[in-house]
Amino acid sequence: MDAVGQTEAYVESERAWAVQRAQVEGRYERLPVMWLVTKVTRGLRPKVEWVDADGVVGEQELSRLGWRERQWLFLEGPDGPEPAWLWLTEQGLPMAPDRWNGVFRAANLRCEEILLTAGEREVERDFRLAEVRGKSPYATPHAARHSMALYMLVLLNQLVETRYGLSAADRRDFAMLFGDPWWLVKTLLGHSDVEVTKRHYLAPVAHLQLESILAVAEPVGEQEQQAENLDGVFTRLARESEGIQDVDAILEAAR
Repeated sequence: MDAVGQTEAYVESERAWAVQRAQVEGRYERLPVMWLVTKVTRGLRPKVEWVDADGVVGEQELSRLGWRERQWLFLEGPDGPEPAWLWLTEQGLPMAPDRWNGVFRAANLRCEEILLTAGEREVERDFRLAEVRGKSPYATPHAARHSMALYMLVLLNQLVETRYGLSAADRRDFAMLFGDPWWLVKTLLGHSDVEVTKRHYLAPVAHLQLESILAVAEPVGEQEQQAENLDGVFTRLARESEGIQDVDAILEAAR
């Protein structure tokens, strides 16, 4: 997937640069807590083992570690310890989850600077979203999670229904082996109940019929054309639902 490729590029470029600079400046050695991971077990209850700066050994089930404790986990890299945490600040330190709100807020403001007039930007925040709806993209971390859920539901359904050309009996067998698209999306989101996925993560399109959401163009031979068909599904959903933004259409209208 393109998202995986972009994440790998981040690890090899911006993240590697931030880690290298932090190592040179000795930031990690000055941290009040640093757990150097020595082992991660597998199985139903993966466990992580570590040793701290004083040589004290510790261990805990991975699922029982909160996000703050996970930020203390470090791996031995080629040039010294580096955070096990994926997303880092420019200082090479783990980024707290709430910092993502600031990242998205800054991106939204950059979009508004380019796409809105000075008068539109001066509108009070409480009224700005309604005033400029459709003129500038507006995203949040939670909106990105909703977008992933909807995208994966449509994509997985398209794979099962169109690309694999499964019959009703085949689909039942496929669902028994791998789970149906709803179950797969629920698993990706980390929900314990698929009804939570259905009720909350498709809220922006709750007024649409499921058949309309999952309707994809007739199967075609070329993969590129299939990708265009999926894009068409989301373009249509954006037209039919106020809860979905078509960023390409917004940018095209601003040109």
